[in-house]
Amino acid sequence: MARNCVIGNMSHQRYFLILSLMFFIVFLVLAIAPYDRADWALEHALVLVFVIVMGFSYKRFPLSRISYTLIFIFMVLHEVGAHYTYSKVPYDQFLVSYFGFSLNELMGWERNHFDRLVHFCYGLLLAYPIREFYLRIANAKGFWGYFFPLELTMASSMMFELFEWGTAEYFGGDLGVAYLGTQGDIWDAHKDMGLASLGALIAMLITLAINVRIQRGFSSEWDKSLSIKDNRPLGEDEIERQINSPD
Repeated sequence: MARNCVIGNMSHQRYFLILSLMFFIVFLVLAIAPYDRADWALEHALVLVFVIVMGFSYKRFPLSRISYTLIFIFMVLHEVGAHYTYSKVPYDQFLVSYFGFSLNELMGWERNHFDRLVHFCYGLLLAYPIREFYLRIANAKGFWGYFFPLELTMASSMMFELFEWGTAEYFGGDLGVAYLGTQGDIWDAHKDMGLASLGALIAMLITLAINVRIQRGFSSEWDKSLSIKDNRPLGEDEIERQINSPD
């Protein structure tokens, strides 16, 4: 008789608390002597908001263990980037020391690409948790359950680039340069947004492929999601209907 998976028997709230404890340990370890304390503090401005939201919502709106795991992995990657500053994460030195090869040399890279990895992972790892919000709160169905997570990932990536630019402009100097982390690439923001979008697209295509195989009634739900729900024009027509409504 097959035994039940331990994680499968664990409540979502308990799983969240275990991952939270693990993240807190990672946070404490990487908070010790970061490369640039001021940049480290800036990198945690949005993280603090996110952690507060997650802390207040996990009981009322628990996510799947898959979503919690994906968020945890992304947050750990962010902590590594914040500790070293993203443009100075020594991934290549690590590979040379422990595996005897240089990834930068192999790929012909002249810059540190850890920030590119994290932007790609932003889409790849967080698009699925975003999908949970759309399905469970906005009741997105069919096509829209895959398109909206991709769209929000792209939009939030753009918003972060604007936030990053504004923050760098406000603080200026070496701190602004360290936080922005363009490393001299004038297309840095565009590439970051492109990689986040690519990651989200891959995540949604994988989710789509799985659901095509296992979801009953997939085709009918997909078709229904793209059908016209109300053939009446909106705009001024809807304003007139609202004004003339007996209610």
